[in-house]
Amino acid sequence: MKVVIPAAGLGTRFLPATKSMPKEMLPVVGRPVIQYVVEEAIAGGADDIIIVTGRGKRALEDHFDHNPELGALNSQPALQRLEALSEQATIHFVRQRAPLGLAHAVACAEQHVGHEAFGVLLGDSIYECDPPVLRQLRAATALWAPSGSAVALEVVPEDRVDHYGIVGGASLSPTAIRIDRLVEKPRPADAPSRFALTGAYWLSPKIFDCIRETPPGRRKEVELTDALQRLASQEPVVGVVINGKRYDTGTPLLWFETNLRFGLRDPEYRDALDRVLREEALPKSAAPVDGR
Repeated sequence: MKVVIPAAGLGTRFLPATKSMPKEMLPVVGRPVIQYVVEEAIAGGADDIIIVTGRGKRALEDHFDHNPELGALNSQPALQRLEALSEQATIHFVRQRAPLGLAHAVACAEQHVGHEAFGVLLGDSIYECDPPVLRQLRAATALWAPSGSAVALEVVPEDRVDHYGIVGGASLSPTAIRIDRLVEKPRPADAPSRFALTGAYWLSPKIFDCIRETPPGRRKEVELTDALQRLASQEPVVGVVINGKRYDTGTPLLWFETNLRFGLRDPEYRDALDRVLREEALPKSAAPVDGR
């Protein structure tokens, strides 16, 4: 099973930290975000992963490569876990030569994917789902859209719909719809629902033709939302509210929140973080004196 991970974004929101480091390599409690994404892909059934990178993203390839200089440290569980990934799936890299958007990044993997359905996971989103998110999407296509496609959804507040791609369509169940409309960041009054795309997809290979047929938008990029709209007019596309949680690390605040949430439930960091949070919550006049 093939999974495409677009990771070619410039990371401008994180500058200057991302001037020489990919944003996907930013750590969340000891592991870079991209490692969480690869682990989720493998949990979902992937044995063939294509990471789409861009200029200045060589660190992504180096992270998953064998490092003989660290051989003496291979007994560390963290490194063993990383080494095991290369045994569970083959990881390939292809470069997006210009920042032409998410749909273009997906299309960069066409020759590798070929004529079979495939998964897509974004390089800045961490999923914790049971079953894994791609297994949920594959099950949805088997149930409601054989030979079609499925996208992961979450319900967002009305005042936040203008931050997401929003979908509308006919209800299949309380948590699933047959999509007939996709709108990129609509005004609340124009939103067809509060079902938002989360960035996980199970796509038929017909998406590549749809990307080619979709004209660029106002940013001179082909939006994946627009290509999916075209796809939905040609074959069934199902939207499913996922059973689980997605952690977006695409902005500094969201990345920081994800670190905090993961750290607070990690036994190694929980007590120290809890202490710091309690100290910072105290009025300055009530702060401990001389470290006591």
